[in-house]
Amino acid sequence: MALSAQLDNAGLKADAIDTKAALTFEKIDAGFTITKIHLELRAKIPNADDAKFQKAAADAKAGCPVSRLLKAEITLDAKLV
Repeated sequence: MALSAQLDNAGLKADAIDTKAALTFEKIDAGFTITKIHLELRAKIPNADDAKFQKAAADAKAGCPVSRLLKAEITLDAKLV
C-alpha cells in the first residue's frame, strides 16, 4: 500500500506490480531472526519516468511500517518492465 500511495503522489498509475521477497533467517543470541530482506519489484507503468518511479519505490521502502517493525537490513531492486 505504501508503494501505491507513493506512485499516486508521483502521478504514476501502475498496470501491474510484482514484488518478490527473499529473507535471510539466522540464529543469533536472541534466537532465530529475520536479519535481511531483499525485495525485487517489477512494475508495468505506461509512459513512466524511471526517476519518478525509483524515487517512489525508495520512498515507499523508507516509510514502510513493516520494515521499521522488523529492523532488518532491507535492500530493493526496482525496475520498470
